[in-house]
Amino acid sequence: MNRNRYTLQEPDVKEYLVKGDRFTKWKEDSKKTTPVTMKMDPKGFYLYWINQSKETEFLDIATIRDTRAGKYAKLPKHPKVRNVFNMDFPDSHHLAKALTIVTGPDTVNLTYHNFFAAKEVAQTWADDILAIAYNTLRANACRQVFLEKVYVRLSLQTNKDGKIPVKNILKMFPADKKRVEAALAAANLPKGKFDTIKPDVFTEAAFKTFILHLCPRPEINEIFTSFTKGKGFMTKEMLTKFLNEKQRDSRLNEELFPLVRPEQVKNLIEKYEPSSSNASRGQISPEGLMFYLMGSETSVVKLDKLAQSHDMTQPIPHYFIKSSHNTYLTAGQLTGVSSPEMYRQCLLAGCRCLELDCWKGKPPDEEPIITHGFTMTTEILFKDVIEAIAESAFKTSKYPVVLSFENHVDSVKQQEKMAHYCRTIFGDALLVDLLEKYPLKPGHPMPSPSELMGKILIKNKKSSTPASKPEQAKKASGPEQANEAADTSESNQAADPNQPAPANPEASDPPHAADDREEHDDHDEQDEEKMKNSDEGTAGQEVTAYEEMSALVNYVQPNKFISFENAAKKNKSFVISSFVETKGESLIAKNAVDWVEYNKRQMSRIYPKGTRVDSSNYSPQPFWTAGCQFVALNYQTMDFPMQLNMALFEFNGRTGYLLKHDVVRRSDKKFDPFTDRIDTIIASTLTIKIYSGQFLSDKHVKTGVEVELIGLPKDPKRKYRTKWSTTPNGINPEWNEEPFVFEKILLPEMAYLRLVVQEEGGKFLGHRIIPLDALQTGFQHICLRSESNMPLTLPSVFVHIEVKDYIPAAFADFSDALFNPVKTTKPPKTEVELNAQMHVINAYITTVTCEELQQHKNFLKVTKKQEKDLKDMEKKFQKKREELVQKYNVCCVFVSLKSELRALLVEQHDQIKKKKEQNNTEQSLNFITKTIYPPSNSVITVEIMLMFTAVTDLCVQLNKDTVAEHAKNMWSLPGDLSEAVNSCVQPHFPEHVEKAGESRSENTGQFNHVFVG
Repeated sequence: MNRNRYTLQEPDVKEYLVKGDRFTKWKEDSKKTTPVTMKMDPKGFYLYWINQSKETEFLDIATIRDTRAGKYAKLPKHPKVRNVFNMDFPDSHHLAKALTIVTGPDTVNLTYHNFFAAKEVAQTWADDILAIAYNTLRANACRQVFLEKVYVRLSLQTNKDGKIPVKNILKMFPADKKRVEAALAAANLPKGKFDTIKPDVFTEAAFKTFILHLCPRPEINEIFTSFTKGKGFMTKEMLTKFLNEKQRDSRLNEELFPLVRPEQVKNLIEKYEPSSSNASRGQISPEGLMFYLMGSETSVVKLDKLAQSHDMTQPIPHYFIKSSHNTYLTAGQLTGVSSPEMYRQCLLAGCRCLELDCWKGKPPDEEPIITHGFTMTTEILFKDVIEAIAESAFKTSKYPVVLSFENHVDSVKQQEKMAHYCRTIFGDALLVDLLEKYPLKPGHPMPSPSELMGKILIKNKKSSTPASKPEQAKKASGPEQANEAADTSESNQAADPNQPAPANPEASDPPHAADDREEHDDHDEQDEEKMKNSDEGTAGQEVTAYEEMSALVNYVQPNKFISFENAAKKNKSFVISSFVETKGESLIAKNAVDWVEYNKRQMSRIYPKGTRVDSSNYSPQPFWTAGCQFVALNYQTMDFPMQLNMALFEFNGRTGYLLKHDVVRRSDKKFDPFTDRIDTIIASTLTIKIYSGQFLSDKHVKTGVEVELIGLPKDPKRKYRTKWSTTPNGINPEWNEEPFVFEKILLPEMAYLRLVVQEEGGKFLGHRIIPLDALQTGFQHICLRSESNMPLTLPSVFVHIEVKDYIPAAFADFSDALFNPVKTTKPPKTEVELNAQMHVINAYITTVTCEELQQHKNFLKVTKKQEKDLKDMEKKFQKKREELVQKYNVCCVFVSLKSELRALLVEQHDQIKKKKEQNNTEQSLNFITKTIYPPSNSVITVEIMLMFTAVTDLCVQLNKDTVAEHAKNMWSLPGDLSEAVNSCVQPHFPEHVEKAGESRSENTGQFNHVFVG
C-alpha cells in the first residue's frame, strides 16, 4: 500500500495569496463599501486586509469555517451597494467576483465577511483559503508552530509607521504585566506601554529570548540535569540515551524499529541548538533541549493516524459514521431558531448523516417545511435545506452522505415536491439506482464508502406497494393493512402542527406494511403533551413515503426493531433501526452481545431522548462499544459528549467514517463490551505525569489539571486531578506530584485520554481528547483546544506519557527479569559482605527496642489509617445495624406470641381428650354392669361377650376419631385469633401465614408445626 497516503502535508500557501489582491468589503447592515487589499502571511496563519488608511484587520485562519463564492456567496440587497458592484448590469460577472468568508468559534455563532473582488478570482481564493483552514497538520501542530503564530501576529500588527507597538505585546500576554515588562527588558526590547519596536529589532531570535524569560522552564532544566549529571550540556551519546529511554515507545520491537544511534541525533542538535559553537561540538544546551521538546518530532499525536489511513472498502455497517440529530436547530428543542446554515456547518465539520424533520407547508404555496413538531421552533423551507446540503455535502469529505428523513408530510402533492427538489438540486449526486453488485436481497452485504463516494442516500419510510394513490394502495394491501393504515392516518393528522385534519383521511394516507413501520417502539399516546415529554418525541409519528419519495429510498431502509432473532432471521443488511438513547441503554445492559452481532450485519441509529429540551447530549461511548454506526448528537451544544465525538472523528482524514475495531466486525468471534478480558488483545497500562502548564489563563489565578480515561465499562474509570497550583500563576504553573496510572486498559484502540485544565473555582480553560492508540510516549507538550475543539494558540500542558503492555502485579518482577536480565541479576555477595551485613542487622536488632519501634513514624501512620478505616466502617454500618435490630425485634415478638398461643391450644386439647376418654370408659363399664346376667344362661353369656367386644371396638374407634380431630385442630387457631396473629406476622414472615383450607402433611408429628412456627 502506498505510504504517502498516511502522511500529512503542510498547508500550501500560494504566492498570489501572499502577494494579495484588491477587494471591496461590504456589510449587510450598512450602505458603505471599503476598498481593501487582502493578503495572507507566508506561513498561512492569518488572512488580513489593509484599507486605504493603512489600518489592518486580521482573521485567524483557524477560525474560518467556510468560504463561498459565486451563487453561494452572500449578495448585497441595498440598491446603492448593488450599483457599486454593477450587479444589475447583464455583463457585470458579479457572481465570479463575490466572496464570503464565514468565521466563528462554533457551528452557531458565525460572522460573515463579504467581499467583491476587482477581478474574477473569488472561487480560487475561496478554495485555497478553505484548504488551509481545514489542514489537519496545522490543527495538530507542535508547540513551536503555535509560538511562531504569535510572532507572526505581533510582526504584522504594526502601526502607520510600520513599527510594532509594545501595547500589542502586553495585550497578547495579559496575565502578568510586570513579568512581560521584565522579559522585554531581558531581551533588550523596549518595555514602555507607548513604546514601539522596529521590525528589524523584533527578530525571531529576540522573540525566543523574550519567551524564555517570560515563561522559564525549571522542570526541563531538572530533566536535563538528571541526564547530564551536573554538566551544562548534553553530548550526542547522552541525547541518544535520553531519546531511547524517555521518548521511545517501550512496546516497539528493536528489530523492526531500531534504537536511535548517536550519529542520527546530529541533525536534531543542528536544528534546535541555539548556540552554533555547541552545535559544532555535537552538544545541546537546556534551551536546545526545550526547543526540541516543542518541535515537530515530539508531537503528542501520531500524525499518520490523523491522515486518511483506514480501509474504506468494507461494507458501510463496519464503520462509525459521524451523525447529527435535529440538524436544523441552533439552540434548544422547544424554542430554538431553525436555520439551513446548520446543515452547512455540520457537513463542513465532517458530519455524514443529517436529520430533516419534514412537515406539510401552509397554503397557498404549500411548500414543505422543516421544523420541530409541537414546539415554538421556527420554520425553514425544505427547498432551502436541500440547496444548502447540495452546496456543502462534499467540501471537506468526499464520502457518502445519508439524509435521515423524519417525514410527517401526509400529502401526495407535497411529497412529490420533496422528491422533485431532491432529484433536481442534487442531480447525479443522488443515488437512485442500485449498484449492480449489491441487490437488495437477504444475505447480500452493503456497498462500501469508497463505492458510494460522492453520493447522497435517502433514509425514509419506504412504501410496500407501488401504487401512487392511497385508495389503490389500500385495495392492494388487503383489509388488515387497510385498517392499520386508517389507524395510522389518525395519528398522522393529529401530529401535523400546521394543517387541520382532512375530511377524508383515507384519501391522503399512505399504505403501511407490517415490516415497514417506523423505527421506534411504544407510540400509542398521540396527544401533544405526552409527545413533547416522551423520550422518543415525534419520531414515531412519521408517514410512509408515497411513490415519488419511496423511489428514492434504497440502501438505508428504516424498519421498526422487533428483536435480534427476527433481524438475524431476515438478514437484511440494508435495513436500519433507530433507538432512543434510553432504549439503547436498556439493550446494552441486557443484550450487549446480541447488539454487537446485529451491528456487524446491519445498522443502528441512536438519537437523544425527547426530554433533552436544552439540546444536551448523551455519552456516545457505550454505543460505540456496541458497534452502533449512527450515534446522532446535537451539534449546537458543545458539551463533553460532543467534544468526544469531535475529537474521535478528527482522525482518518476527517472523512466522517472510522473503521470499527476488528472485535466488533469479525463474524467468527463474539464480543461482550462488559468483558474483563479480550483473548486477542493485549491490555495496556497508561502512566501520565503532569509537570507544568504554559499560558493557561489571561488572569493571575491558580490552576489545576484533571485527567480521565474513557473506554470499556471494565476499564479503569477513575479520574485523577492535580492540586491547585501553589501560587496564582497563569503563565507557567508547576505540579510536582506522583504520576497518574491507569492499569489494565482492555481495548486501547477504543479508549481515550481526556485532559482538562480549569481555574480555581471550576472555570474551563482548555482540554484535549486523544485516542490511546494515537498517543506518542515520552515528554510531550499537549496543545489545548477550546470547547468546540478549535486549537488554542498559547495554552499547553507539559507531561510525560508512558504506555506499556499490562502485566499483573504478581508477574511484574518476573517480567522485569525477562526484559532486563542483566539489570535485575545481582552478583553473589562475598562472605565478607554477608558477615558485615549480618553484623549490621544484629546490631540493629539488639539496639532497637519495641517501644522505639512503636514510636516510628511508619507504625504511627499505619495505626492512624487503621483507626480511621475502623471509624468509617462503624459509621457505615451503624444505620444498617439499627434498622435490622428494630425490624427483627418486632418480628420476634410476633413469633413468640404465636408460639405461646399454640402451646395453650395444645394443652387445652390434651385436657379435652383425657375427659372424653374417661367419660367413654365409664359409660362402657356402666353398660356392661347393668347388662350382666347369671352365668347359667350360656346363650345370653355369649351374646353379652359379643356385645362387649363390639363396644370395645366402638371405644377404640371413638378414641381414634378424637385423636384425628385433635390433630386437625392443632394446625390452626380459632378464626378470630388466627386472623389477628396473621395480620401481625404477614409483613415480616409471609411464609408462616396460615391460609384458609391449607392442607398439612399427615406424616408430620402432632406438635412439629407448633415448634417450627
